[in-house]
Amino acid sequence: MNKAVILVGGPSRATRFRPLSMRQPQPLFPVGGKPIIWHQIKALSMVKDLKEIILIGFFEDFVFRPFLNSCQEEFPEIAFKYLREYSQLGTAGGFFHFRDQIMRGNPKNIFMLYTDICCSFPLNDLLSQHERHGRLGTIMVTKVDRSSAHLYGCVVVDNETKLAEHYVEKPETYVSDLASTGVFVFNQEIFRFMATALEKRVDEFESERAKESAYGRSEESEDVEDINRLRLEQDVLRQMAAEKKLSAFMCTGFWRQIKSAASAVPANALYLKKALGDNESFLVKTTSDGPEITGAVYIHPTAQIHPTAVIGPNVSIHARVVVGPGVRINDSIVLDNVNIKDNAAILHAIVGWDCRIGKWGRVEGSQITSPDDIDEVTHLGVKVNSICILGEDVQVKDEVFIRNSIVLPHKEMAGNKHNEIIM
Repeated sequence: MNKAVILVGGPSRATRFRPLSMRQPQPLFPVGGKPIIWHQIKALSMVKDLKEIILIGFFEDFVFRPFLNSCQEEFPEIAFKYLREYSQLGTAGGFFHFRDQIMRGNPKNIFMLYTDICCSFPLNDLLSQHERHGRLGTIMVTKVDRSSAHLYGCVVVDNETKLAEHYVEKPETYVSDLASTGVFVFNQEIFRFMATALEKRVDEFESERAKESAYGRSEESEDVEDINRLRLEQDVLRQMAAEKKLSAFMCTGFWRQIKSAASAVPANALYLKKALGDNESFLVKTTSDGPEITGAVYIHPTAQIHPTAVIGPNVSIHARVVVGPGVRINDSIVLDNVNIKDNAAILHAIVGWDCRIGKWGRVEGSQITSPDDIDEVTHLGVKVNSICILGEDVQVKDEVFIRNSIVLPHKEMAGNKHNEIIM
């Protein structure tokens, strides 16, 4: 039997995903027509002998309940559970804290996934290599551009043995162009290894406290609460690599992070293209009495699209959206209850819930060409060219052009805005 754990974080961790996370938790934000975390669950459901998926985070218990209920109906052969951390325990702390519940049923292998990633998820291939090599754990890596390698956890890999020889989290100098994807699989012994890592962390903390006391600095450190935090990257993976207990699996499919709100648009495109390649039935096509559809497009059954509209490629349109005559939508996500009037254009953008776009209005961002385009919102105090984002309930008046901007919820846009953050 195998199990999986998905680390979903908490409301205080998705600040870069604002203004979208002000309405909906980041893991439940829809990309490719489904919540971000659904794509991970779908991939895990196809892993051989996987019986349970556990979500760990510090959201309130009720946040994921409706979603997990729907997952239970869609994937009845898998058990689902949400476990709430009592405090922020670090990237590996919650996993270690709930080890007894994770080990219930004596699983042979345990997957661990971060929720803020978009990936082709070749999990069965990952599991096969993990079992074949017999290491304590296996990390899935992907090749990134050398110039952006410093943004990720980097892994030095022996090409012949596939052994991870060295792990460095966001190195200041170049180490490797193989980056951690945030997908791992471990055997049962991982919890003993983590216990040792936590003891070592406590010992180092106490040693540092003793030194401070010797120099007359006996006041309580601000870092006291960190003593029980266990960091997967710095405390666990680095030591696993040093002890030759970590294998590396190369992901040859697509992968990218979903950190900022803007990153949802390229992730949406990747999942829609995958669905198109898999000939998924939920994608729409051009019909004689419907709008012109180009490329991969998802349209919710309750949306109303005028036949003269042109939609696609890489567009997701959600529930109860109304799209008027002559509208053009490309490379965008349009969320629930949006009304787009005649001849408006939505390009490289996210239109939030309950927004209204007036006649001949234009909401346009810049096409994403590299990960750096979505990781930086401003440069020298100026909004950079990137995805255009409208928060919840934004009203764009007729003939108004919003370009490369981020608009916070409940705003009325009566004039053109370019490269601004509208508070």
